[in-house]
Amino acid sequence: MNLTNSTLVMMTRESAVTIKQAAETDLTAIFSFDQITQINQGRQEFIRHAIETGTCFVSVDHAEVIGYGVLEYSFYGNGFISIVYVHPCYRRRHVGYDLIRHMESLCRTKKLFTSTNLSNLPMHALLEKVGYKLSGVIDNLDPDDPEVVYFKSLENE
Repeated sequence: MNLTNSTLVMMTRESAVTIKQAAETDLTAIFSFDQITQINQGRQEFIRHAIETGTCFVSVDHAEVIGYGVLEYSFYGNGFISIVYVHPCYRRRHVGYDLIRHMESLCRTKKLFTSTNLSNLPMHALLEKVGYKLSGVIDNLDPDDPEVVYFKSLENE
């Protein structure tokens, strides 16, 4: 892994996956694999806004967007990873892991939070692998699926 100018490049035998700040030209690709954007106009607007404000990052493999994440500072003034979403064909290939690590490297606060639904077991496993600790639970966001909040201290990173 090499970190250069806010772009992470991960070399493998088969490809070079790059993480970069998302551009408006990445919207079509993101919308094509994020099924939630296909039924939720609010999610589309959120992603557009994240790209406009420079808080959205994309993983790219051979010029194809294969995942994205959003790092913002709306959680009590702390860093908050509000979305990590990987194209279904690229899951379990370290794309999410690398997106999280990239956003950690850019985070301007010593505390970084994220959350996921209780039912999202792969994300819980990923967050544990990356060193996040359970911080709390929020009920009533999604019916019968509480939101689990995670925290990581970046002081020693």
